[in-house]
Amino acid sequence: MANTDNSILTVESVTVGYGEADILFGVSMKVEKGQIVSIIGPNGAGKSTLLKTIFGCLRPKSGRIFLKNEDITGLKPDEIVRKGISYVPQVENIFPTLTVIENLEMGAFIRNDDYQPRIEEILELFPVLKKKKNQKAGLLSGGERQMVAMGRALMLDPQIILLDEPSAGLAPKFVSMIFEKIREINSTGVAVILVEQNAKEALQMADHGYVLANGQNVLDDRADKLLANEKVRELYLGG
Repeated sequence: MANTDNSILTVESVTVGYGEADILFGVSMKVEKGQIVSIIGPNGAGKSTLLKTIFGCLRPKSGRIFLKNEDITGLKPDEIVRKGISYVPQVENIFPTLTVIENLEMGAFIRNDDYQPRIEEILELFPVLKKKKNQKAGLLSGGERQMVAMGRALMLDPQIILLDEPSAGLAPKFVSMIFEKIREINSTGVAVILVEQNAKEALQMADHGYVLANGQNVLDDRADKLLANEKVRELYLGG
């Protein structure tokens, strides 16, 4: 049954996998409008699989996914993006042979209006890209490429943006910059679902957090409570 509260996204008891092997077992979560929700847990817990399922890359074997009161279970990614959900995967998330501007234009592929003002807004959000807007994206640093990927995902003014390990492999200065930009994106009213190995930082910026382990919900709570939880700190936050 669809949500009857303030949730913008509801995942209900989703089981999903690849072929015969299930990765998620009855996972549920909710995201309210304008929230940052962080998903933490060990490698192989199914965090990225959950994002791929929400975005329609994988079809659940059971369970439902709702965007507000609309059942979006099993829709394809091109249909999901039209509903207002954008996704930034961890790898292969830019077009390296295209310029920064061309990458942003690719993000507007379903728009039939004048999207130039939106490009300007995104370049204001990411000033480092404004200076390099005509450079090929493949020549940028890892942090800059991540900003291109996030900028492209924002071209359609999504209600929700799914971010899979946005700080992975980045130099420390870019890690803090990416987290700062996530906060700025959220401040415009976009809800964020963040999968991140940097669990402490992810929870510090979040409203709510979910802990996944072995493909199941282990714990969910307000992010500040998870940060203060002794077991969570010991297992996932380095003590």
